[in-house]
Amino acid sequence: MAYPQQVLRRFRVVFNAIKTHFRQIENDAGIGGAQLWALGVICENPGLGTSDLARAMDVHGSTASNLVRTLTERKLISVVKDSPDRRTVALRITPAGRRVLRNAPGPFTGMLPAALASLDAGTLLRLDEDLGKLIAALHADERAAGIPLGQLSNE
Repeated sequence: MAYPQQVLRRFRVVFNAIKTHFRQIENDAGIGGAQLWALGVICENPGLGTSDLARAMDVHGSTASNLVRTLTERKLISVVKDSPDRRTVALRITPAGRRVLRNAPGPFTGMLPAALASLDAGTLLRLDEDLGKLIAALHADERAAGIPLGQLSNE
């Protein structure tokens, strides 16, 4: 039988593993986890747009826009206006961005999404249902689901 303290300890293990991974990314690559994930998606999908990036990362469009702005300012990606109306952009990784990816520990999506992807469907279903109950007990704001963990790691 699982006691609240035992489950709390397991959450601590998960959170500390994620926090350690994000620190390692920042030390090795010099950018945050969410930025690294976005850079990896752009590298794998040259020419995709900001809304495509948001969908690929399952984040809000404004979050993707902020990531694009930061990566552009750091000259890790370029933004090219590809459409005739000049509103649609194509994102491309720069040589500097490729160097960052070479120095970064994987997986670029982050360790938690990679670990979740390795679980079978039944386990994922149980986790989803049980975490839904925990979220309800916390009265948590579910809008936070669109914020990458890498952006929460400094709190």
